[in-house]
Amino acid sequence: MATSGRGNQEAETVQPAPSILLKAFPLRSQEEITRIKEDVKNNTIVILKITPLAQRSVEELKTTIEQLTEFTTSFGGDIARLGEERIVITPPGVKIWRGERAPSPQSSSVQA
Repeated sequence: MATSGRGNQEAETVQPAPSILLKAFPLRSQEEITRIKEDVKNNTIVILKITPLAQRSVEELKTTIEQLTEFTTSFGGDIARLGEERIVITPPGVKIWRGERAPSPQSSSVQA
């Protein structure tokens, strides 16, 4: 019996590209808002290190975050702070868990 030489068709299928991407980069200026919005519109989770802009101008940082928050909520995405130096912005369909915080080391230490 002759074979076609194609082998297992299933093994040859190409996996589709991921439907959600993740990008992480430093936020250096308010001018990057357009790029961030486009990324979120294109189904990308964006993690921004805000320290570079905070060191330059706290007022510009506040304005930038306010604009990003307004855009994100109006677009159906989610935005949250990750510690002291980062924020995360997600596209619609991706929600950020805001559960209970872990106890601080001081409150969980055992005293003798």
